Amino acid sequence: MVGALARKRLKKADRRRRILLELRLKPHVRVTELAEQFGVTTETVRRDIETLSGEGLLQRAHGGASAATPGTLRAMDERRLERVAERERLGRFAASLVSDGDAIMIDAGTTTMEFARAIAFAETRITAVTNSLQVAMILGQSPAARVRLAPGDYLREEAAVIGTEACDHLARYNVDACFLGAAGLSTAGVTEAVEGFDAIKRTMMQQSRACRFLIDSSKFGRTHLSRVARFDEVGTLVTDTAPEGPLARALSDGGVRICIPPAPEESA
Repeated sequence: MVGALARKRLKKADRRRRILLELRLKPHVRVTELAEQFGVTTETVRRDIETLSGEGLLQRAHGGASAATPGTLRAMDERRLERVAERERLGRFAASLVSDGDAIMIDAGTTTMEFARAIAFAETRITAVTNSLQVAMILGQSPAARVRLAPGDYLREEAAVIGTEACDHLARYNVDACFLGAAGLSTAGVTEAVEGFDAIKRTMMQQSRACRFLIDSSKFGRTHLSRVARFDEVGTLVTDTAPEGPLARALSDGGVRICIPPAPEESA
């Protein structure tokens, strides 16, 4: 199936999407076969598999990869493969705001996973406190990162913990900054759709000297049930496109610093 669709050279995000599709259809894929199907080198496929493995989306196996063990639902898989370039840009830029020796908090989400990956790749010396299993796994690949994973009620759909126990654990730490995602950003403020995430984010904000929200422009204009932050609480917004109209005015009135990273050159 994949071979028939992939005669032309695929971009990175498309290759990774096809690898996960293959693993829905069979329990194991081989590097050599994928390289032939995609028209790339085996080293390129190995890098794709390594990245997907670090995110917990599959398991590396001899000569290829196997389907991930139960624990991460398809909902996160699907979100992870949308707007990949934008989230990678935001993650890399946000990582540049972190200095050696910083203590930070990171919440669960697809964009914060990209941020964690950029931190791990740079081997920035940090102490990170998180409620996300996947963020912890990604940072755990870096010898320079100390990771403290909060306990709590496990949300299988998001591979993260929530609840009173998680918030109480987070409240034990004082950090330099928190790096948070969100489901919506509108004139109502920063809002969240996942039940329990709003309390986690607010606790992280309370324990941080600086707040930095990583929100791509697809979230602009969206308002969800739970408000996480007013504009005067946001601090810094890292995004891919400058907000416009009433949203831009509300951010300005709230004193929000807006950071837009430069677009990188497109790579295959």
